[in-house]
Amino acid sequence: MLAYIDSSIILRIVFNEPGPLKEFSRISYGISSELLRVECLRTADRFRIKNVLAEDEYLERVEKIHDFISAIELIHITREILDRATQPYPVSLGTLDAIHLSTCLLYKEKTQKDLVLCSHDESLKKAGGSMGFKYIG
Repeated sequence: MLAYIDSSIILRIVFNEPGPLKEFSRISYGISSELLRVECLRTADRFRIKNVLAEDEYLERVEKIHDFISAIELIHITREILDRATQPYPVSLGTLDAIHLSTCLLYKEKTQKDLVLCSHDESLKKAGGSMGFKYIG
């Protein structure tokens, strides 16, 4: 399965949170915005600073994040993506989710490939669904 993966998918796995994506092993090729790297590493650092993670745990989580990132095609955040993110969407969408959805939309338009939107974020899934994407998460 060709899939757009947002940070919520990776973070649930890396931090052993309940309800990880069951279909994750079915993803044969994953893409995401380079925003994924920033969001995941910022989350790990925030947990370290708040003493949620000991140093060894933090380093282990960061290594896992890098392992996931190395297996995913990261799309650069271009002016075209940012311009698309400023446009109205059929449903309410925050800034970072708009960048994710814009990246997903432009990837689909440029490659003409169908992809599944993978997220645990309800607003992103709702917005993606309103734009014709199948979604899981």
